Amino acid sequence: MKIVFLLHNGYGIGGTIKTTFNLASALADRHDVEIISVFRHRAQPNFGLGEKVRMRHLVDLRTEKDHPLHTTPARVFPTSEYRYGQYSRLTDQRIKEALAGLGDADVVIGTRPGLNVHLALEGPRKAVLIGQEHLTLLNHPPALRGELRRAYPKLDAVTTVTHADADEYRRRMRLPGVRLQALPNSVPKPGLPPADGDAKVVVAAGRLVRVKRYDLLIRAFAKVVAERPDWRLRIYGRGEEQEKLRALIDELGLYNHAFLMGAASPMESEWVKGSIAAVTSNFEPFGMTIVEAMRCGLPVVSTDCDYGPGEIIKDGVDGRLVPVGDADAFGDALLALVRDDERRREMGAAALASSERYDPVPIIEEAERLILSLLEEKRAGRARGPLGGRVAAALRSAPHALKDAALGAASATVRTVRKARR
Repeated sequence: MKIVFLLHNGYGIGGTIKTTFNLASALADRHDVEIISVFRHRAQPNFGLGEKVRMRHLVDLRTEKDHPLHTTPARVFPTSEYRYGQYSRLTDQRIKEALAGLGDADVVIGTRPGLNVHLALEGPRKAVLIGQEHLTLLNHPPALRGELRRAYPKLDAVTTVTHADADEYRRRMRLPGVRLQALPNSVPKPGLPPADGDAKVVVAAGRLVRVKRYDLLIRAFAKVVAERPDWRLRIYGRGEEQEKLRALIDELGLYNHAFLMGAASPMESEWVKGSIAAVTSNFEPFGMTIVEAMRCGLPVVSTDCDYGPGEIIKDGVDGRLVPVGDADAFGDALLALVRDDERRREMGAAALASSERYDPVPIIEEAERLILSLLEEKRAGRARGPLGGRVAAALRSAPHALKDAALGAASATVRTVRKARR
């Protein structure tokens, strides 16, 4: 199959970019995969991308920032979308042209609400059109939810990263004929041995922005230092809160204990240097850093915020969930693991085992089942035949070793049918 992703900016930093790269790279082992990045602002991506995945951009901000059309507001991209100010008549034009040129695509996947609207209105009708939700429905303003309610019925499916958000879509949106399914993000197995739990280091990673509440983490860690001054906190990332956080570290006298490490990519070599991971966010649509840390053998102490942490962490088994905004409770949860070496190692081992469910293999299998099912429905609407039933039956009954063959045969058959119709 030919699968195309429509992405805001593949050259930036963020969970959506990382998980899109992970999914695209895994799918590229068996399929023809391309990423269309609306924007480009630097020579190379921040994250590694598999050699089999092609990526092209539509607007190069290094040379086209002052393009006349780029100074005119967008008409297709929703005005209530968070990124609206970055879009323009130029992006309207380039996205429409790019989608019109995807006549040979079997599947086109949007990766944010505004791009999903473009996809719904302008995507190739012969392809399966899937809109991914990497935030949450209730995180969007009412005006945007209204625009999505009008556009999304033209999509074949909408995927969310948590079951809780999929349920919100079912309850609050009327999308007849649109498949709503949770499809969690995938995180590849690290290329390093897991952490052994001996290092006296707590690790956190992510953008230094207000919603991540690193100020709360620093205050909570002060409680750890008061009892165990030999422990250290390392916070990886960059962002607008950096100077405020540095000032707070100085104010609390933690300059020898808490460190702002800057951005690191890949993070796995930093996770394994720690023994506990910390997430203090007010809001986490999924929680990529939670899974990344667990895949490196770290128990995660996280706020029990909407939506991801509670679906990833089993409280008291592979990590801890504490109330949002409670620095004392967070400090106590950290201290419980700091004090108990055996429990910390047991929870790290449990985290390593439970995180395997986010390995690309089961996630890709789930994605492919969804795609093949949607392809079957799409093609059945034009010309009924035995293809879909045979593929679905093979996927239901065949062991994993045979699924690749079933998927490969399906892709080859689809291409043959398409050529015959031309």
